[in-house]
Amino acid sequence: MTEQSAEFDELDYDVTVVGGGPAGLTAALYATRLGLDTAVVNRGGGRAAMMRDTHNVVGVTEDTTGAEFLQTAQRQVREYGADYRQAFVDDVEPLDDAGSEGAGDDGAGGFRVSVDGDAHTSRRVVLATGFSDERPDPPLPPTGRGLHYCLHCDAYMFVDEPVFVMGTGDSAAYVAMIMLNVTGEVDLLTRGAEPTWSDETAAMLDAHPVDVIDDEIAGMNKDDEGWLESFEFEDGTVREYRGGFPMYGSNYNADLADALELDRNDDGTVAVDDHGRTSVDGVYAVGDLTPGHNQIPVAMGEGAKAGIALHMDLRAFPRSVEEIEAAGPVGTDEVPAISPDLLATAVAHPGHAAGPRAEEASGSDGESETVADD
Repeated sequence: MTEQSAEFDELDYDVTVVGGGPAGLTAALYATRLGLDTAVVNRGGGRAAMMRDTHNVVGVTEDTTGAEFLQTAQRQVREYGADYRQAFVDDVEPLDDAGSEGAGDDGAGGFRVSVDGDAHTSRRVVLATGFSDERPDPPLPPTGRGLHYCLHCDAYMFVDEPVFVMGTGDSAAYVAMIMLNVTGEVDLLTRGAEPTWSDETAAMLDAHPVDVIDDEIAGMNKDDEGWLESFEFEDGTVREYRGGFPMYGSNYNADLADALELDRNDDGTVAVDDHGRTSVDGVYAVGDLTPGHNQIPVAMGEGAKAGIALHMDLRAFPRSVEEIEAAGPVGTDEVPAISPDLLATAVAHPGHAAGPRAEEASGSDGESETVADD
């Protein structure tokens, strides 16, 4: 382990990331590459894992499934030296001296992370547990083949195609009106429930060419590839759709956040600063658990910022003037401030300056090859 201070000498990890989506894996990648011993504990599943195609991620082709995307990210994190485990985190609790005076110059004494009946200790914890979409009652098409949860990801798929939006609240009405930007055929399906949108929203909805269908869905038809073709309604009508968006809200996976007594916003998200720091010292939160657009690139950006913030919070050097006065100048035996395991992994990694990739770029006599400009 990195030896920044005596309080942390016996802790198992510098950083534990709870959750293995794009935000959590990016935070782990940055933390590990910046010299912090990192563990990722991922229960599996999640919104990204359900994706049949990946949209809006520069450099990632659309034929990449969410599972493939995440598997690549998991492999990258492990290859840089992080520990990755598929398991469930039962609890996160501050160590006895966490938050107490003298528990460390950075204000947190570390945490005990309980994982499937086992436990380890960690200087910092990153919560990347996301949320679960509220799923409407069947009949429903398959997710990704007519049932979609991300307007910004999937609206492009339905340009000039008939689409539906399910729901009775303001968000459903707004999404239905937003979809008019890409198609002229939009139905809002209340499925027999009474609308709860506001009078202002109702006035807006009346001024937009959106058909509100009150009848419940009685049946569904799909094409040979499993894509939605149409819904059959209880009044006997059949209406064609290529896909649509259920808008019934989300349930935040915030049990650990509540156990740690993190501040939460009115919408249920965990309150964070611009670098993912929460109201409890030493605890970070990133991704769909926090405010903002629920998008992979946004989540990755949040993970990156949290990873850099963790590095800045935990790095041993530079030693401040006060620390120099207390502990003396930095000795040659104290550097580099990286654990032996991460040091060995970094030196052997293809991305290291002296690693296999650098050797392949050199000539047989060890001198670097020079490529002339065309």
